[in-house]
Amino acid sequence: MNYFLYFILGGWMVAVTLGMIVIPKILLISYKKRLFDEPDKRKVHTLPVPRLGGLSFFPVILISLCLIMGIRYHLGFPLENLDANQVLCEFLFFAVGSMMLYLVGITDDLISLSYRHKFLVQILSGLLLVCPGEWINSLGGLFGIYEIPIFLGIPLTLFVVVYITNAINLIDGIDGLASGLCCISLVVLGTVCAVREEYIYSLLAFTTFGVLIPFWFYNVFGNAQRGHKLFMGDAGSLTLGYIISLLVIHLSMADTKNGERMNTDMILAFSTLIVPLFDVVRVVVHRLREKKNPFLPDQNHFHHKLLRTGIRVRTVMVTILCVSLFFIGFNWILAEKIETVWLLITDIVLWTSMQLCINYAIRLHTKKKLLNLS
Repeated sequence: MNYFLYFILGGWMVAVTLGMIVIPKILLISYKKRLFDEPDKRKVHTLPVPRLGGLSFFPVILISLCLIMGIRYHLGFPLENLDANQVLCEFLFFAVGSMMLYLVGITDDLISLSYRHKFLVQILSGLLLVCPGEWINSLGGLFGIYEIPIFLGIPLTLFVVVYITNAINLIDGIDGLASGLCCISLVVLGTVCAVREEYIYSLLAFTTFGVLIPFWFYNVFGNAQRGHKLFMGDAGSLTLGYIISLLVIHLSMADTKNGERMNTDMILAFSTLIVPLFDVVRVVVHRLREKKNPFLPDQNHFHHKLLRTGIRVRTVMVTILCVSLFFIGFNWILAEKIETVWLLITDIVLWTSMQLCINYAIRLHTKKKLLNLS
């Protein structure tokens, strides 16, 4: 087991190192070619900033993953506890789906694409995960439902892939938020996979986490005036969403040998994404209530609301990351103590209560500004 942990650590270190090498080159090219994300009334930044940081993600992850797996096989450490042919097939399809989303993301970052084209590619990429057998075959007791048939499981899996991928994309609104939430999710998912002794999935999670570390520092602490700041763009957010989708779906598949553990793993996997997933539902409901197109952007996301309370951008980012950690810990503690449906209801009540408190804080801040103006 210790040998496999060394391989995971090695993959993480390779990804961090390559990220530190590649990201400054992307910055240099972006400024030379003036490939910027221009500020507008919907965005928080006030200076043009390159949005091609996500260009580094997929190549670095693929190189790190393939290099470490190649070294493992060369040293005589075959795949553990899993069907090697099944995993090989799955990862080949996964590589194709990732490349499709990566290319779509690059196109959108450079010339912009309609949401219809992106949805289509996301569905096709989801089908590539389903083909080798990765599909949600149980609801883990949610609404009293455990095993579900394939004709329901496959559409549900496609919905989850599209949902998670877009949730990561939509939460990417302020410095360090999407990458920070993904870092938390990947560390938890990678740890769960390692505990299950499914080290190749853990390696995927930690190599992705590795490339995010140098990006996060450039994104949060980089100085736009000095040309040291960049955003991940759609190429990054779509890649991250797809990778996290694979890990969540894998941990949500029913294990007939240990159904109780599977249920806990599924709850923990989805708990890492509660903030972006719940926020998408809230935003879509709000847009429909206002009779607006639910697919068009606005300024009603979680981070936008916190900004309207008068909190600074970096404080908003830290606050949301803490909220994510709270839900992960809360659900992990209660996963085996209460039924899944009651845990979901509790999460929804907590989320709704928090949103009502934020709405109240926004009203107070608005009144205070009006009083100061008068």
